[in-house]
Amino acid sequence: MQKAVNMNTSLTSILSEYNFNKPPKLSQQQIETSRPLDKKNLAILGCGYVGSKLAEYWHKQGNFVTGTTTNYHRIASLSQVASQLVVMKGDNLSAIQFLLQNQDTIVISVAPPGNKVANEALYENTYLHTVRNLVKFLNQFSRLKQIVYLSSCSVYGNREGRWVDETSSVAFLERRSEVLYEAEKILLEKNNDKQKVCVLRLGGIYGPGRELIKIFGDLAGMTLPGRGERFVNWIHRDDIIGAIDFARLNQLEGIYNLVSDSPLTIKQQIEQIFSHYNLPSVIWDSSKRVQSKTVAAMPICQRIGIAPLASY
Repeated sequence: MQKAVNMNTSLTSILSEYNFNKPPKLSQQQIETSRPLDKKNLAILGCGYVGSKLAEYWHKQGNFVTGTTTNYHRIASLSQVASQLVVMKGDNLSAIQFLLQNQDTIVISVAPPGNKVANEALYENTYLHTVRNLVKFLNQFSRLKQIVYLSSCSVYGNREGRWVDETSSVAFLERRSEVLYEAEKILLEKNNDKQKVCVLRLGGIYGPGRELIKIFGDLAGMTLPGRGERFVNWIHRDDIIGAIDFARLNQLEGIYNLVSDSPLTIKQQIEQIFSHYNLPSVIWDSSKRVQSKTVAAMPICQRIGIAPLASY
């Protein structure tokens, strides 16, 4: 499905005219009119938790921001943060082609719909089908200079607490992580001097509405297995946005891990959160074993000077 929405059009008329089976046929002149050539045209493929805030950030800077969603019911909220919206899915070739025209930068921030079970098939459809369709058209658009893809540190698998960096080999615990890596490879193969491809491997995302207290709060006073010594990888949503904009402005290419530059064990993190909210501590039972997980070393925050937030 595909539907382009000019934000000067009334929402009532937009919703009454929706026909997802017939994408609009726009001439090059119409596209150029809707996306001014004298501004930075920035596209965000997937305006979810991160993408919608990125759209707001860029829109406030005076850029012309085109965002996408798969749900036309989100038009009302997204119309406040984007210059233009396209209701589409990544398996629609004409929608992808339309989205790329006259863009300077595109950020791929797709994710499976929140109301569906994120099984392997859904992951493949969301990530692989989208990037395969996108790379088919990259050679057609010389104005496009920067592609940023949001991936995950989960591609490193379980390293039993050992440090990893961007040169470490991948090791998949499940097909979903393998799908993310395959999408990375498809895009990175298209990296060249004229179109830079930057992959940001994210830790767990927290921020407004996804505060760490909401994630860990139910553990207060509970007994958990192990000593709490495994490291955890988190990244604040606003730091992701800062990193994306840095990648755009500096035309970064290649792979970057994006996690907080203050490595904490799960025990240290929970203690900080619970102390802040005056909650009872977790009791750790070392007689019960728990598997360690990976921790990503040398995060992008350290290298490029993005100040990580310490919000709970």
